[in-house]
Amino acid sequence: MAQPDTNNILLITLSNIGDAVMTTPVLEALHTTWPLARIDIVTDARASRLFTRCPYGHRVVLKDKQAGWRGTIALLRQLRSTRYDLVVDLRTDGLTLLLRARHRLTRRGSQPPGYHAVERHFGVISRHVGTSCIPAAMIRLSDAEHRFAAQQLSGLPGQRWLALGPGARWQPKRWPVQCFRMLPGRLQAEFDAVILLGDSSEKADCQDLQEHLPLPAINLAGKTDLLQAAAILAQARLFVGNDSGLGHIAAATGTPTVTLFGPGDPERYHPWHPQARWIQSSTRNIEDITVDAVTAAVLAVLHTSTVRVS
Repeated sequence: MAQPDTNNILLITLSNIGDAVMTTPVLEALHTTWPLARIDIVTDARASRLFTRCPYGHRVVLKDKQAGWRGTIALLRQLRSTRYDLVVDLRTDGLTLLLRARHRLTRRGSQPPGYHAVERHFGVISRHVGTSCIPAAMIRLSDAEHRFAAQQLSGLPGQRWLALGPGARWQPKRWPVQCFRMLPGRLQAEFDAVILLGDSSEKADCQDLQEHLPLPAINLAGKTDLLQAAAILAQARLFVGNDSGLGHIAAATGTPTVTLFGPGDPERYHPWHPQARWIQSSTRNIEDITVDAVTAAVLAVLHTSTVRVS
């Protein structure tokens, strides 16, 4: 049961961008249960930007896995300056036991309501918060991010925009660029323009796509931070991309998604959104996913008000 005198909360989140996004429903549930509590958030540098606009986040504390024991000691010193009423540890790497806390919640003994990563995270707190409904994933944005998105997209025709994310950190998770190139041609009746997103290492692929698309396109690969990308994705009608952080960011802004999986476990790691759809071939080779299959998935999302994840 919720403790009424919970004023200081520490949430220890995960490292990768997509994983961090999938912890935001826990953050939302903690705030709903204790709306006046100050919540400190531990995360890694690469995902920390996602939490900087959180209106009830007190501070974001960085955990550097590459800093070794010296980094761990520095982190402990920083965190032990506060006595927490509640620590919620979604990593369970032992850090929680060394903190000053009245109550600690970890994966040990948790009761997840389902298999998805978001459900497993929520299981850590489910018996202690005031709601049994898992909130949506959420990324908070400021007016500055929304202005950035409006400025970048002002030259695109119409408003039915398809966002594509052709990159991923690992080659077996990348659908071939030539397949991304073919997809908008199958969907010209549904979209007015294409938005290409990715990090700086994906500029070349996105440039190649932009030059061969049948629709007007803008290449923003390497030109946005995480919150700027989120603001842009919030304006898209739909996002199609590989199993990467961008799909989770899109879902957290309310944009429907179609995610392409090669290796991996899509039932556990697909974006958390009622209009999220995923595709994985029986061979678990992403190159075996056909353009026709992705086209059908996109059309199903666009023309069904609420799509069951399949």
